Amino acid sequence: MIGTQPLRLERSSIHDDSCPSFQAALELIGRRWTGSILSAAAQGARRFGEYRAVIDGISDRLLAQRLRELETEGLIERTVIPSTPVQIRYDLSTEGQALLRALQPLAHWSIQRSARQGR
Repeated sequence: MIGTQPLRLERSSIHDDSCPSFQAALELIGRRWTGSILSAAAQGARRFGEYRAVIDGISDRLLAQRLRELETEGLIERTVIPSTPVQIRYDLSTEGQALLRALQPLAHWSIQRSARQGR
């Protein structure tokens, strides 16, 4: 419960049409490094090396794979700049920005939860 109102999800049953799409969204954002990549993009990372510099521990291969997945999902936009050498930028798409706004309450909750648990 939040306040005096019971907490309700916006769907009527775990078997309705929104459940599979919600589960797919949770699986997408729950993949290892996805949150870090989206966070790095929100903080201004644009080039591959900038993502590598702010995401400690991710391999080049896995970063490239996740960036491709996020591009396929429409959360990251990849832009090739024809210069010498060629530059590639990875920016949050409108959908990626919307996802980060939607995740803000969850991030806030996790910080509060960690503080209550003494972490």
